[in-house]
Amino acid sequence: MTGKTKKELKTFFFVDESGDPYFYDRQGNFIPGKEGCSKILMLGFVKTEQPEVIRRAINQIREEIKKDEYLREIPSVKKSLIAFHATDDCPEVREKIYKAVTKLPFKSEFIVARKKENIFIKRHQKKPNLFYDDLISKLLQNHLHKSKSNVIYFAVRSNRARQRPLEDAIRKAVLTFENKHNIKIDSEIKLFAQKPEGEPCLQVVDYMNWAVYRTFTKKEMRYYNFVKEKISLIFDIYDFDKYPKNYYTKRNQFDVNKISPL
Repeated sequence: MTGKTKKELKTFFFVDESGDPYFYDRQGNFIPGKEGCSKILMLGFVKTEQPEVIRRAINQIREEIKKDEYLREIPSVKKSLIAFHATDDCPEVREKIYKAVTKLPFKSEFIVARKKENIFIKRHQKKPNLFYDDLISKLLQNHLHKSKSNVIYFAVRSNRARQRPLEDAIRKAVLTFENKHNIKIDSEIKLFAQKPEGEPCLQVVDYMNWAVYRTFTKKEMRYYNFVKEKISLIFDIYDFDKYPKNYYTKRNQFDVNKISPL
């Protein structure tokens, strides 16, 4: 946080997900954990006042890779030069990105939702979009009052129209905060759906998501430990067995051994 007042602050959020919001196959069978369907849906954001610094750093890495005779011969690098994606990038590229990430001006937060069928039925009406949008609302609801202007970019990987539901989710986040704290949020909020190849900051949140997601799905702390200083919060929202310690911050440090099994 800079020394600027709220009236001067313009904050940027870059939001992406890991996992998927689906619970059933076409025959109506409950399938989380089976091939092609994740056990959790995780949403995360990178929050910054200096997106241009992040964009410049990521684009600089891309230019370095273009000129690297060793790296540019690796097959996956062709995709990396379009957009960095932690799942698909080779280890050499991944190392470059993670080392850069630790020096960039941002903080990140994450909400992890275990796929509990009773909650999906009662709260989300068995609709994947409602499940997703509810988590978006919870992820952002404590942040949108802090700056005079908030610019939110959501990663999209298809042409499916999601602008209106996401706007509704943001409005829900604002109303929830206002009702809880009995204050009126007068901040400006702008929302954009953007493909990651067009926004380097979305490539950074993809990398941060990947590091956290692997702790839940692979029990691997290596990448998380490397970038943990950039993480302010992990909220394992439906880990009721650990409540109220399912809210991981600097005071309650996250560790994979603390969470309930998926």
